Amino acid sequence: MGAGGTDGERRAPATLHDVAREAGVSLATASRSLNGSTRKVNEDYRQRVLAAAAKLDYSPNLSAQAVARGTSTTVALLVADIADPYFAQIAAGVVREADHEGLVVTMAATERDSERELELVRSLRGQRPRVMILAASRRTDDPTAPALAEELRAFEANGGRVSFIGTAEPPYRSISLDNAVGAESLARALVEAGYRSFAALTGAEGLRTAEDRLGGFLAGLTASGISIDPARIVRPAFTRDGGYDGMRTLIDQGIEGIDAVFAANDVMAIGAMSAIRDVGLLPGRDIAIAGFDDIPTARDVTPPLSTVRLPLEEVGRRALRLALGPLDEAGDFPVRAEVVLRESTPTRAD
Repeated sequence: MGAGGTDGERRAPATLHDVAREAGVSLATASRSLNGSTRKVNEDYRQRVLAAAAKLDYSPNLSAQAVARGTSTTVALLVADIADPYFAQIAAGVVREADHEGLVVTMAATERDSERELELVRSLRGQRPRVMILAASRRTDDPTAPALAEELRAFEANGGRVSFIGTAEPPYRSISLDNAVGAESLARALVEAGYRSFAALTGAEGLRTAEDRLGGFLAGLTASGISIDPARIVRPAFTRDGGYDGMRTLIDQGIEGIDAVFAANDVMAIGAMSAIRDVGLLPGRDIAIAGFDDIPTARDVTPPLSTVRLPLEEVGRRALRLALGPLDEAGDFPVRAEVVLRESTPTRAD
């Protein structure tokens, strides 16, 4: 039975031809009215097409449109961990900017696995998104980097756009984050606040974000003549539970003489604060702790967490604008970080 079947009968989905016939317009006019064509359609005709589409419960075949156009209205966002508030804020910025552009965002998690990231990019190419934004944490020793670059080259050769959040090799456009500089500034600020003995919790060796932040923090301490005992640099998972486990490792080793702990992201710092409490100590009083990112929860925990602020939602917006912008804008666009000291690192008396 066709799109005009009787009530109670299963009907075949309405087609664009059905909509055009119902509205009394040409197929081309119906298509332009519904599919976002840049060619202007008479407003009366457009309203007739919209009314006919609603009456017939018509929805466009997005897969067919993608094949016809060579692209779709989709933005593909790849993050490391959907549950991490860091990536949630970036995603919020991408989604809000996509709304302005009439685009829809799909998201996938790489789980910080470079092989998985490569497979996701390969799968997404077949869906022909207009943009791919790669926001997942990258590794300094990524063996899949050449294959990933080839996949992205082929994607762009067929009309797609790519942008990275974090450092990327040319010719890809990227929004780089002041990870090293922000961490160095935090170290200097903590020394100015009276701290002299430190430990650090950071992600697995080779994880670029973790390495940049730890390297920057160590550089800031070195500038003040301070170093961290390598035994007090613990490398758990780059997660809340990793922060908890890493802090328990430090506690088991003995935290006597440690003034402050630097965690390479806020969720690790929050996990570490829980571990401190679980052994009967108070974060901020018995041992100071600082993180990185300034996720919203950092202001709500007790005590409020000292950290390095990145404008993560704006980062997401800028990543999409960069991808959609002129091709000659290829390059690296840095985002500055800002140290925010709160009660988790109170000023120490001289």
